Amino acid sequence: MAIEAVLFDFSGTVFRLEESAFRSVDLIDADGRAFDTHEVAEIMRRMTAPVEQLVEFDEEGQFAWDRRDLDPALHRRAYVQVLRKSGVPDSVAGPLYEQLLDPYAWTPYPDTGEVFEALHANGIAVGIVSNIAFDIRPAFESRGWDRYIGEFALSFEIGAMKPDPLIFRTALDRLGCAPERALMVGDSLEADGGAKALGCGFELVEPLPTADRPDSLLEIVRNLGS
Repeated sequence: MAIEAVLFDFSGTVFRLEESAFRSVDLIDADGRAFDTHEVAEIMRRMTAPVEQLVEFDEEGQFAWDRRDLDPALHRRAYVQVLRKSGVPDSVAGPLYEQLLDPYAWTPYPDTGEVFEALHANGIAVGIVSNIAFDIRPAFESRGWDRYIGEFALSFEIGAMKPDPLIFRTALDRLGCAPERALMVGDSLEADGGAKALGCGFELVEPLPTADRPDSLLEIVRNLGS
């Protein structure tokens, strides 16, 4: 059956928050020691992992974590606690968290724009379905890619987080596409793979650094017609 719409996750799928985004922040511990490369990579992993809970929270923090992508205030509370438990002092945690919220700080994968353009040229609708608590549209608008996106289904606006079928169904309804004619592409089998419950196809990509994943999205698009 022909695919009429492709839904993409945001973080780790079409964009990635690279370690270089933290260069504007002096990433030091409470003693003033600069975190080394491996420590920075681990902090980044804890900040961007799609579903895994990688630190233990107190009761208030756990409540915020479980609902983090539904409310900006809870998102801040959860991720500032992640940073604190990762050894980042309060004086650094705030500015570091702000980098996460900056849509211009995120780097697109090398083939992202080409894929959007190719799908649009072939009459295939494109949607972004993301568990997120801030507006990512400026990351697309700044590159002129917003004209290719038929729908942004963001959890904090929809009121549902992947893998809840509601967020996928909302995107598909707004695109006017039946689930069996849609494909979901994402970096989490647990979260993004939830689209399969509606009857969507699913393709998994690895959330590698952008330089290490130049054409995975293109390969998926090329295989749509095969």
